[in-house]
Amino acid sequence: METASTIILIGSSLLIVSILTSYLALRIGTPLLLIFLGVGLFAGIDGVGGISFNDADSAFLIGSIALAVILFESGLDTKLSSYRAAAWPALSLATFGVAITSGVIGVAAHFLLGLPWIESFLVGAAVSSTDAAAVFFLLRVGGITIRDRVRSTLEIESGSNDPTAILLTAMLVEAALHGWGTPLELAGFLVKQIAGGAVLGVLGGAVLAAFINKARLDPGLNPVVTLAFALFLFAGTNELGGSGFLAVYAAGLVAGNVKLRGALGLRQFHSGLTWLSQIVMFVMLGLFATPHDFGAIALPALALAVLLILLARPLAVWLCLLPFRFSANEKTFMAWVGLRGAVSMLLALVPILGGLPGGQVIFNTAFLVVIVSLAVQGWTIGPMARWLKLIVPPRRGPVERFELELPGGADQEMVAYTVHPKSPAGQFQLEPFD
Repeated sequence: METASTIILIGSSLLIVSILTSYLALRIGTPLLLIFLGVGLFAGIDGVGGISFNDADSAFLIGSIALAVILFESGLDTKLSSYRAAAWPALSLATFGVAITSGVIGVAAHFLLGLPWIESFLVGAAVSSTDAAAVFFLLRVGGITIRDRVRSTLEIESGSNDPTAILLTAMLVEAALHGWGTPLELAGFLVKQIAGGAVLGVLGGAVLAAFINKARLDPGLNPVVTLAFALFLFAGTNELGGSGFLAVYAAGLVAGNVKLRGALGLRQFHSGLTWLSQIVMFVMLGLFATPHDFGAIALPALALAVLLILLARPLAVWLCLLPFRFSANEKTFMAWVGLRGAVSMLLALVPILGGLPGGQVIFNTAFLVVIVSLAVQGWTIGPMARWLKLIVPPRRGPVERFELELPGGADQEMVAYTVHPKSPAGQFQLEPFD
């Protein structure tokens, strides 16, 4: 009883501290995800809290659930119109871009860290994908407005490149433990993961939307249904050999682009749940880290972070976007918005779970690379966009929506708009009643 209360007290205290520090961080422009990570480090084994948390299995489980929730909400909030404008360049970055980045960093890690080739490429695979949580947050909440095609490319890439990095990591761990399979086996594994995740995700999203619209449950139950279904789809797809992360993203994308009963309430629920997932995931990974081990690999990890930011990511972006009409400034900006985050640290847990000798070194290296990425790139996205002259005026539109439950089951909304002071509509004044 006392142990349970202690755990709940510590967990809620960390959440409260994360929320309070995030309020201060917004005022000074600090990347929030870096703040959440810092809270975990501060409370961890080498911090003031002294909390010892070294259970890699639990860390991977919690992180996977949180990432599934984040990716579902990312899909739910992405319009298909974005895909029409940016699907091919984004998918090019999400596949070939991940492979190029992984290869460059893998070669560098072999010489900087002295790891065997397979473990070196595991470092590259772990940090090869951009982080959906970081990119979505900084582009949508960061206070900057850029061209739709550039923003959509970055958001779609960050939401769809995780399966590629996960596949690379899984294949490399399997190769380290049991040797390489035949090319046919590797191709079959890739096809099963990608095709299985995409097909089950699309079907799952369609089924979820149809159920929500036809079942007409109590509005309070709809968010519970979507959450349970997303987690069921994630785990079920993984069990069938597909990519669960791709499946939940695709399901959210499908459900978010059809008329959905109580859609506004669902989006608000999942937005709040995504905040909670981000806080829990980053604080938990901060608790899992062991800073006293960082000294041995600090300089190589810093060198890898610099290579990732200034060489590997720009090379991948410029090569992958050659066939597409992006300006030099736009390519430079997309190369800079290559933030690494929780996905990199979760993938770096896989070698530890697999029992590889260099597993802890891989995790520590990925952890330091993520910190440098969030600190350097996350702090400078706004200034970089302004320096490259990519800021565009924000669109005027509805600022608040309120769902109205009217008799007959009709879905109606009341929308509040901001009226510009010089608009003719703003010249009317209502006279007070006597």
